[in-house]
Amino acid sequence: MTFSGTARPDLLAIAGRYAADPDRWPVRPRFDPVDRWYARIAERPDHEAWLLTWLPGQETELHDHGGSAGAFVVLSGALVEETVAGGESRGAVLVAGAGRRFGTHHIHRIVNRGGDPAISVHVYAPALRSMTRYHLDARGGLRVAEVARAGVAW
Repeated sequence: MTFSGTARPDLLAIAGRYAADPDRWPVRPRFDPVDRWYARIAERPDHEAWLLTWLPGQETELHDHGGSAGAFVVLSGALVEETVAGGESRGAVLVAGAGRRFGTHHIHRIVNRGGDPAISVHVYAPALRSMTRYHLDARGGLRVAEVARAGVAW
């Protein structure tokens, strides 16, 4: 789906609605001691929504969303969103109730640096088809590590 000529949905508001109504989720949150756990909880013509859980220390790599815009809301615990600008990593702490929206070219990583488990809801439009993972080089530049495809890598 493309959004040219039409209003883009407010993905942060949509994420907030999913976060506020866990009785409608098709799955219950689970925690995996090895890696963050995730499950798609909705797929609509204009967006998809994912439920993620994070034990202390669990994180993503630096990644983009393959041209999809997105937003996420922290339901419990706290997460740090790190972005890279000018070769430097910058972090913002998001506690329960906080959220963040981002555009189609956003690169970030999310990490649970706290001592408590965290739960978050993420919404993307259009639905995720790929995600590119990045590494920082010695000069602070981003280099592609992997391009993961939906249905193949997750």
